[in-house]
Amino acid sequence: MNPASPLDIHPLAPRWTHALASLFTALDSAGDARFFHPHPLTPDEAARLCHRPTGADYYCLATTGDPLAPALGYGLLRGWDQGYAVPSLGIAVHPDARGQGLSRVMMNHLHAEAARRGAPRVRLKVYPDNAPALGLYESLGYHFPDRNADQLVGTLELSPPQRETPPMRFYGQWNPPVD
Repeated sequence: MNPASPLDIHPLAPRWTHALASLFTALDSAGDARFFHPHPLTPDEAARLCHRPTGADYYCLATTGDPLAPALGYGLLRGWDQGYAVPSLGIAVHPDARGQGLSRVMMNHLHAEAARRGAPRVRLKVYPDNAPALGLYESLGYHFPDRNADQLVGTLELSPPQRETPPMRFYGQWNPPVD
């Protein structure tokens, strides 16, 4: 990820099929399916996700805006389609875009989206030996009560989205302070 490049986060749509397929291929080649496996990391799965009927679950990708370039990151909030009130969150970042803050940007985006949709909290799973991910999640406030499991399950309580405050209006005469 080039800091000078614009970064956009888009809900999945058919136009992003190539970008997501390229990301999945890069993740699979890097061996990331060991840590990230909510579904296969294949071009066919990318096409299925980008062409899926709209449901309550949310899938997105981070890009520089070019649908022909590999996506930089991928995120999901799922479980709503199955009736759960608390979605499971997952992210994956292109190997070449790691270490530049994109994971934190994706997490903050997904937290805001979950809160906007009324989720009281989000949950995720992480392997204890995935130190970079675990460190990020803990820095964001995730709690992992059971540390003896094969995968740690973390939760984060979400604040309700802030409503926009209408501009304040001053009625009367403004008397600036006098020194």
